[in-house]
Amino acid sequence: MFMKILIGLMIVVAGAVAGIAAVVALQPSTYSISRSTTMAAAPTDAFAQVNDFHNWEAWSPWAKLDPASKVAFEGAASGKGAVFKWSGNDEVGEGSMTIVDSQAPKQIKIKLAFVRPFESTADTVFDFAPAGAGTTVTWTMSGENNFLSKAFCLVMGGMDKVVGPDFERGLAQMRAVAEKKK
Repeated sequence: MFMKILIGLMIVVAGAVAGIAAVVALQPSTYSISRSTTMAAAPTDAFAQVNDFHNWEAWSPWAKLDPASKVAFEGAASGKGAVFKWSGNDEVGEGSMTIVDSQAPKQIKIKLAFVRPFESTADTVFDFAPAGAGTTVTWTMSGENNFLSKAFCLVMGGMDKVVGPDFERGLAQMRAVAEKKK
């Protein structure tokens, strides 16, 4: 009798695990997050905030999360070939960004590579469009979801919910910095 109950319980648990795995596997295999803001700054001023990684400290939504974070700049001083590396606490993790294309003052493409808390890569694009006397900046990140990131997104409500507020905060801080430079 005990064996039948144990076997039955094991079948129920196995079924539940298989069901959860199926739900995770059916989650989207890609993601894309995008946020925009319009600022009272010329496209060249907004572009300069992103094109030079040294400027990110002033507006990045993650810059102040770990004051003890170790950072390094490599490659070009700015634009294509510029590299920014960081290693910090659990909130900022470890990774690198490399500017792979820079078309002043219209667009910057960045390859983002995380090492920790989990390995992943993403493509990040900043678009700068004239808007009256100012500029509309659009920040987009896209990438692929493996099984683990699909499970994370399912539990956390999706990458847009997790990262979107950071983009909004970063764009607001960038707007404040760029408008101050006027």
